[in-house]
Amino acid sequence: MIRYALRCAEGHSFDSWFASGAEYDRLSGAALLACAVCGDPRVEKDLMAPRLGGGPAEDGLLAPASPAEAARRALRRRIEATCEDVGRDFPAEARRIHAGQAPARGIIGEAAPHEARALIEEGVPIAPLPWGPARRAN
Repeated sequence: MIRYALRCAEGHSFDSWFASGAEYDRLSGAALLACAVCGDPRVEKDLMAPRLGGGPAEDGLLAPASPAEAARRALRRRIEATCEDVGRDFPAEARRIHAGQAPARGIIGEAAPHEARALIEEGVPIAPLPWGPARRAN
């Protein structure tokens, strides 16, 4: 895992973790990154300093490194508390909601990049979240 300091074109600074430097390059090259504050897709690496010490724990994670990280965590708590997690059924359920075949509600879930592009091309309103799915044990 590697943590990068990032900045969007609007000037918001935030941090994000990636599986590797190559994974950051892949996501950046595919335009799959977005600002954790405003959602702007124009994201680049920012100046970084090494982290030499740990910090206090919050919900089992390190304390926020910036106001942007604190805002991202608050947004995640709010979205996870108010939206239904439909997991890998996300593309199909988003289409059903968009077509009026399922109740209108907030949903979160997983979609492969090609599925997300197809939803956008079909006019289904979706947005990437600035975090990955929660890891499930067992």
